[in-house]
Amino acid sequence: MNPRWVTTCLPLLFLSFANAGILYPRVSETREQISLDGLWNFATSSPTQKHDSTWYLRNFRAVDGLEVDLMAVPSSYNDIGTGFEIRDHVGLVWYQRDFVVPKSWQSGKVWIRFSSVCYSATAWINGEEAVSHSIGHLPFQADVTSLVVYGARNTITVAVDNILTNSTIPEGYIEELNSGRQKQQVTFDFFNYAGIDRPVVLYTTPSTYINDVTVTTDFDGTNGFVSYDVFLVGSDAVTARVSLLDKEGNEVAVDTLLNSTLFVQNVNLWWPYLMDPSPGYLYTLQIQLLDSSGELWDKYSQPVGIRTISWNENTLQINNKPVYLRGFGRHEDSAIRGKGLDLPLILRDHNLIKWIGANAYRTSHYPYAEEIMDLADQLGIMIINECPAVGLIHLGTPELLENHKQSLTEMYNRDKNRPSVIMWSAGNEPASSDPQATDDHFREVFAHIHDLDPTRPVTVINFNGRHDNQGGEYIDVIGFNFYTGWYQDTGELDVVVTNLVAEGQRLRGIYNKPVMVTEYGSDTQEGLHILPSFVWTEEYQNELISKFFQGFDQMRDDGFIGEMIWCFADFKTDQSVNRVGGNKKGIFTRDREPKASAHLLRKRYWALAEVLDNVEVPDDVNEYIIGN
Repeated sequence: MNPRWVTTCLPLLFLSFANAGILYPRVSETREQISLDGLWNFATSSPTQKHDSTWYLRNFRAVDGLEVDLMAVPSSYNDIGTGFEIRDHVGLVWYQRDFVVPKSWQSGKVWIRFSSVCYSATAWINGEEAVSHSIGHLPFQADVTSLVVYGARNTITVAVDNILTNSTIPEGYIEELNSGRQKQQVTFDFFNYAGIDRPVVLYTTPSTYINDVTVTTDFDGTNGFVSYDVFLVGSDAVTARVSLLDKEGNEVAVDTLLNSTLFVQNVNLWWPYLMDPSPGYLYTLQIQLLDSSGELWDKYSQPVGIRTISWNENTLQINNKPVYLRGFGRHEDSAIRGKGLDLPLILRDHNLIKWIGANAYRTSHYPYAEEIMDLADQLGIMIINECPAVGLIHLGTPELLENHKQSLTEMYNRDKNRPSVIMWSAGNEPASSDPQATDDHFREVFAHIHDLDPTRPVTVINFNGRHDNQGGEYIDVIGFNFYTGWYQDTGELDVVVTNLVAEGQRLRGIYNKPVMVTEYGSDTQEGLHILPSFVWTEEYQNELISKFFQGFDQMRDDGFIGEMIWCFADFKTDQSVNRVGGNKKGIFTRDREPKASAHLLRKRYWALAEVLDNVEVPDDVNEYIIGN
């Protein structure tokens, strides 16, 4: 293929909706980057402390009466101290550090990007407000070109607020204790970690730059198609060269338009783990902007997996082949770091996912770090991507609805190009007692998602199949959490199969859509053994999930498309007499060591891979017989 360098100007493309430009920051010949991760000065304030206080404009250590500590970024702040004052803090905390911007950065634009702050944040640079954001687990950024001083010391101050209300995503409320202290109450069953929990970077772009890229893919036989839209900001006096590179860096297609379709011969499709000998195949869409003399003006590279998703009333298909999802609900959670980004832990988790033979997981109950999503793209792990709308109660209120839709928009903008994302989830276990308000809410929410992205199915996860007036009519896949044998009929293993199959058949009969179980399981204290089995023992967890396996096998040929155990690993929760140090439903402990159930689930998942995907089972996996 002979590349052509265009010599005519291209029209400028503008964004179709607000805040679409949230590309992952990548260093290139035209873009530089500085990490602001590390140890920041850190201070707490009372819940009534407001942003208009003047002390935040100064160096923290020069503010009388302010107790200043150090805090790691990225991390949640709660478990790094030694007192409950930090662990259970309600309200604002403050971060501050100095940084230097190179003089060489004066010729273009300088941006600051936060990958996530929980749950809301305002940042000032040199005393001037730079950016504010109010949804956790999602990135935000700002142009700070005019706020920074080049070749000299700059100061950034960030106020982080963990207060949740009946209109935030997720919801919560403040309880006034008799002691006078405030307590944050939440509508979800995991610890309310807070702080700057993912990386913070400064990066540069030219004054005319690539602001966003949207990619969709298709194939026909051995021919692949990559359709793309590139959105620019700045002058339209630029030309372009858009090329597709294979895994070895060879150019396989090229075009000179900012919105077009590239044709790929002998295409390598993106396949899920275990469905192909080379899962997770990624191309690179390389976008170059050129000035009138042909010199490189801006460059951005976007990973691309060529695959299709389709669905009907019975199946979910990847590349026209039905898939059976087998995996987990998960959490971003680890000792000390909380929800802070932890690269060694991420690698360990995905090595365990491969070891156990899983092919999918749900980002329960919020979008996970971009670095986690990158690994899923590369390994071929399918993801149900869930927004932070967990345990919503005040459905039908306008402000909550708009915040819910905004969280979905931001999640879509961040992850729309990822081949691993095969489904959007609008949330987990809504709990409204007003059926009409709930129905109206979800009708608007799902219309919003379908308008953003018609290429992926959508769901909302409900407890014990309560999809009536909670989105079942408007979604594409019925996902339900089912805890027979644990929260219902506790200890009664003989009813599990009957209850499970009956509920699956009921949902199929009502909605005639694909059905999957997105949570099931039991709390288990590792090392606890009682004969005969008893709740909280490893024996009981094994016997309970074995009963669920029997029920899954009875449903598999009737529109049942997946099973996801709750959960991958133990995690921390708020203090409760129902929790012994946290939620213990993991098949791995919080430090990622297997319980007995992990070995049982491994036999199950590899047996499914052998039967459904014709995969050879590893020698160290004992035989497991599945039904049908």
